[in-house]
Amino acid sequence: MTDVRRSGDRYAGGDPAAGIETRHAFSFGSFYDPGNLRFGALLACNEERLAPGAGFEEHPHSHTEIVTWVVEGELTHRDSVGHATVVRPGDLQHLSSASGVRHVERNDGDRPLVFVQMWLAPLTPGGEPAYEVVRGIADATPYALPAAGAMLHVRRLAPGGRTAVPDAPYVYAHVVRGGVRLGDEELGPGDAARLTDTAGLELRALEAPAEVLLWEMRG
Repeated sequence: MTDVRRSGDRYAGGDPAAGIETRHAFSFGSFYDPGNLRFGALLACNEERLAPGAGFEEHPHSHTEIVTWVVEGELTHRDSVGHATVVRPGDLQHLSSASGVRHVERNDGDRPLVFVQMWLAPLTPGGEPAYEVVRGIADATPYALPAAGAMLHVRRLAPGGRTAVPDAPYVYAHVVRGGVRLGDEELGPGDAARLTDTAGLELRALEAPAEVLLWEMRG
């Protein structure tokens, strides 16, 4: 099954007056769609755009694995466990909120910030919060998220470049930049595909370089 969701169909959220523009792929906050609550372990895939000086003030999370991919600009993160970092394009940030943590996410830079934030349900709730930043994650190095039974593959493709889609019960593909062909479908920036029965499926970049996030999930 290939279920394509276009960028323009995302639910608009955030607070534009405060410099925060959000596009949600799943039910989120006041927007409720009982048929679009999750896919595999994935609960949210939010495209965030923060103007310089804008951000999310301290707020809580619990029982959620939060993975953030910065596309443009710099993301400042501070949390109640004592971490204070700046996350840049090519860096992967993972916050395991576990039994509970509070954090701040801001654009303290002088240019717009764009990032994709993905929330996954843990296999077992609770535990101690944890935090990690992987600097400059390599294309051939998947990021394992065993707490959610998932693995993230970052694929950067040259024009015409190809890569196999992971063979897993659930695969979620999010196009960060460029255009790709996935089976019979063409996807552009912000488009996503929810996939099952992925054996033999291939992803191919079109006429420009492409960057795609691929979640491989077992349940």
